[in-house]
Amino acid sequence: MNLVGGAPAWLITILILALVAAAVEDVIRLRISNLSCAAVLLSAILAMALQGFSLSLWENLLVCCGILFIGTFAFNAGWLGGGDVKLLAAVGLWLDLRAAVGLIGAVFIAGGLVAVAYLVARRFRRSGGQPNIRSGKVPYGIAIVVGALFILGVQLNQRPANPFIEKMRAKTAQH
Repeated sequence: MNLVGGAPAWLITILILALVAAAVEDVIRLRISNLSCAAVLLSAILAMALQGFSLSLWENLLVCCGILFIGTFAFNAGWLGGGDVKLLAAVGLWLDLRAAVGLIGAVFIAGGLVAVAYLVARRFRRSGGQPNIRSGKVPYGIAIVVGALFILGVQLNQRPANPFIEKMRAKTAQH
C-alpha cells in the first residue's frame, strides 16, 4: 500500500524532517541515532493507522522485514552500518513492493554518487580536511535519505489531487 499517497501533509513533513536529521547525523558523526530511525518507523505506523490497517499492508511489512534480513548480512559483512539498515527498513515500511524496488535503485545510484564525491574530496582535501573524509568511511545514510526523498517525491507526485484545492484552482482560473 502506498502510505505516502494517503498520509496528511503534516505527517509527510515529520517524515522528511526525520530523514534529513538522519543524514545530518551521519555526516557529522558517521552514526544514525535510534531516535531518527524510530521517528521514521513511528510515522509509518501512524500513517497506517490513519489510513486504516488493511490486508494490503502485507507488502509494506514484507519490504521492511526483507530489508532488515538482507541488511543484517550487509551489516555483518561491514558494508552498511546498523543505523543505515534500520533507517532503510523504516523507510521501507512506507512503501509497497513496486516502490521499494525504485527505492533500492535510487539508494544504489545515490550511494555511488556519494562514494565518488568522497573519493574526490579525499584526493583533493587540504590538510585541515573533514575527519569523516579522512576516516575512509562513507556516510551511506546520505544515499539512503536522497533515495528515499526521491521515491517519496515520485509517490507524492502520483498522489490524488485534493478536491478542495482543485475547486479553488478552478475558481481562480475562471476569474
